[in-house]
Amino acid sequence: MRKLLAWLLWLWLSAVIVGAFLYAPLAKGFIGQSSRILFFHVPMAWVSFVAFIAAGVWSLLFLWKRDPRHDRAAAVAVELGLVFGVLATVTGALWARVMWGAYWNWDPRQTSIVVALLFYGAYMALRSSLEDSDQRARLSAAYAVLGLVVAPFLFFIMPRIMFSLHPQSVINAQGKVEMESRMVQVLLGGSAGCTALFFWIHNLRCRVQALAERKSALYE
Repeated sequence: MRKLLAWLLWLWLSAVIVGAFLYAPLAKGFIGQSSRILFFHVPMAWVSFVAFIAAGVWSLLFLWKRDPRHDRAAAVAVELGLVFGVLATVTGALWARVMWGAYWNWDPRQTSIVVALLFYGAYMALRSSLEDSDQRARLSAAYAVLGLVVAPFLFFIMPRIMFSLHPQSVINAQGKVEMESRMVQVLLGGSAGCTALFFWIHNLRCRVQALAERKSALYE
């Protein structure tokens, strides 16, 4: 069953890639083919946010139940959130180079995602600096729970309270979709596929980490 789901996921993502280049039209007002970058940039940024929120939820569960599996799941979620966040930053910089003439413009959305990466990079630094496993798990969980407030602020609030050159969201303040339907389909398909990819990799990474911890315990 897992193999079937994995194949379906890869077929889904392959369809998204084909759709991004051959099905969805180019966005008006964008230079050349630059709008196609957004079909990858937006889903990656979205998954980065999902990963950080998931880490906070798993951390809450750890503080409640003290189950090491929840601590492991939170740590892996932050790792993957950083990976997707870096990919979102890179793809966004490539788009900015075409549209704004420079890879980095200190736009609020660019700045906010970098601040988010620094915040969760500090989480990883905290984990690596503590040798006692119980103390590491408790302090890391408390830090990740704080991220339940920090992440929404950096991803959704901060970019909207300051002037930004960044394109407006798919859904505007009036709740209306301001994007060609085929573009919306590919964008939502990519977001769903990348979200599924995150949870698939997360599951694999947690299982590998659990095996490594068991092996380490045998030699202690």
